Amino acid sequence: MFFEPLAGVPLPDITVLGPYTYLATEVVFGAAALALLLRAGDGALRRAARTVPALYPIAYVWDWYTLEVGVFAIPMRTGVELLGIPLEEHVFMIVVPAVVLGVHETVNPRNEETQPAR
Repeated sequence: MFFEPLAGVPLPDITVLGPYTYLATEVVFGAAALALLLRAGDGALRRAARTVPALYPIAYVWDWYTLEVGVFAIPMRTGVELLGIPLEEHVFMIVVPAVVLGVHETVNPRNEETQPAR
C-alpha cells in the first residue's frame, strides 16, 4: 500500500467481542454522532432526524447491491439479517450520515445573525 498512516500504531483487538464486534463499533461512533449533534444545538438533532431517513433508501439499495455482488463481506457480525442485509448495515446507514451531519453542524454553527430571514 502506498500510504499507511497508522502502520506503526498498535490498534486494540476488539474482535474479543466476537459477533458483536461490528455492532459495538457502531454504538461508539453513533454515540459520537449524537454528541456532535447535541453539541451543535439549535435544532441540529431535529434536522438530522429529517435528513437521515431521507438518505436511508439510497444507502439501503447501495448496500444491498454491493453485498449481493460480493464487493465486501462482514465476518464479525451478529448474523441477524433484516430485509436481506445484516442488522449492522442498517445501523451503519444511520450512523454514517449522522456523523457527517454532526461534523457539518459543528463546524458550520447556526445563529440568528447567519440565519436567512423567514
